[in-house]
Parts: sequence; structure tokens; C-alpha cells
Amino acid sequence: MSCECGSDRIMFVNGKTSDMCQCVYQDINKDGYVPSGLPFSDKYGDYIEFDLCLECGRMQGKFPVSDAKVKKAIEEA
Repeated sequence: MSCECGSDRIMFVNGKTSDMCQCVYQDINKDGYVPSGLPFSDKYGDYIEFDLCLECGRMQGKFPVSDAKVKKAIEEA
């Protein structure tokens, strides 16, 4: 895997939140499960996982993410 910047210095990060994930976006502030369907979430609800380029700092994944998708994911978490 390589980043758009050309670097292959990609680090995988995974963390278990144990239902204690806080997401703040615009006027939404929610505690609980990790929102599903976003570039940092998995399919289980408790885990945050992402790939991070150590050269430029970009989170890897499918971007951009629409406001509607982010709000829906947070509200449903």
C-alpha cells in the first residue's frame, strides 16, 4: 500500500473503545459506539481502525465523505 504522496510508510492503527467513542461533528456530539461506514470504523462497533501515512499525515481511505453520511453514521451509532 502506498499513499497519494508516494510514500509506503503506512502505519495501521486499531483501538477498542468499549462503547466509549466520542464523536463531535458540527452540531452533533455523541458518545457510544464507533460510527459505522466511515473511513476509520470497522463492522463491529467497538473498534477504530485506520491506515496513516507517516510521511504526510494523511489518513488513508475513501474521501471525501459527505456531511449527510457523517451525520447519519454518528446519529445511528
